Amino acid sequence: MIWWQRLTALFQPEQYHGWGRKQRYFEGWYYKLITADRSKAIAIIPGIAMDDEGNRQAFIQVLDGVKKTAVYHKFEYDSFRVNTSHFEVRIGENHFTADRIELVLPELKGSIQFENKVPWPSSWSSPGIMGPYAFVPFMECYHGILSMDHDLIGNLRIQGEEIQFDGGKGYTEKDWGHSFPSAYIWMQSNHFSRPGISLKVSVARIPWLRSAFTGFIAGLWLDGRLYQFTTYNNTKLVRCAISAERVQVIMENKKYRLEINAQREEATGLASPIQGMMEGRIEESLTSSIRVDLIDLAAIKSVFKDTGHCAGLEVAGQIEQIII
Repeated sequence: MIWWQRLTALFQPEQYHGWGRKQRYFEGWYYKLITADRSKAIAIIPGIAMDDEGNRQAFIQVLDGVKKTAVYHKFEYDSFRVNTSHFEVRIGENHFTADRIELVLPELKGSIQFENKVPWPSSWSSPGIMGPYAFVPFMECYHGILSMDHDLIGNLRIQGEEIQFDGGKGYTEKDWGHSFPSAYIWMQSNHFSRPGISLKVSVARIPWLRSAFTGFIAGLWLDGRLYQFTTYNNTKLVRCAISAERVQVIMENKKYRLEINAQREEATGLASPIQGMMEGRIEESLTSSIRVDLIDLAAIKSVFKDTGHCAGLEVAGQIEQIII
């Protein structure tokens, strides 16, 4: 039965992939929640972690991007329950699906519903954002996007304060494998000058057999169309520059050039996976900004130029490995 559950999950990246895993494995989902007035920026990260010796735990991390605080809630492994047919995770009394989260934590209680979701396209030959790399069995880390952009309905009580999320914006993704890359950048925003626009960009050092390469994925959801720039669709990474204040990424394919300039802001420490267990540290901001320019190469003109706010931004590891 495990083989069937793994096969089903392969073509539905949002589902649990850890069937039969007992050691050196992690899986986590990332829910980004921004209020309508942009005064609150919260990330909720539920997941499971297993080390080399088979010690296992469930967890829920809570990042408050405005207050610059993070809380790591550790749970017994037996409190982690998943549905076998679709994405549904329970950790204790907390409930997570593609459409809704319900939280019962000491400092955070309430429920948020997601509407008008924008998933990353998936097909038999290219399951989700990993594309054909989804079929490679030895990847260090796999990635999936549940929704590039969606509307929020509901409220959360945070440290005793009732926060209304109606009319807010959300984004949901996930990772699974055994470790985060040795070097990577990740950024995301769906708060541009008008609604219905979302950007996600990542560049990472990817181990490959006895070597490694720099892999990258970017998606710009614009006017009902997803512009994709990836390692596997003949896109070239022209530039990746990182300083203490900024991150610049330029990608180009036969039709378009995507220029990204992100302004780094103060970040907050989060736990990250190393060989399955959440023993690493990364820094994430939820208050950065990203300037985007999408250029039509044939017409030699800008198709879209704008700045995204309330942006998630991570810069981690030995960044000299990915600088171009």
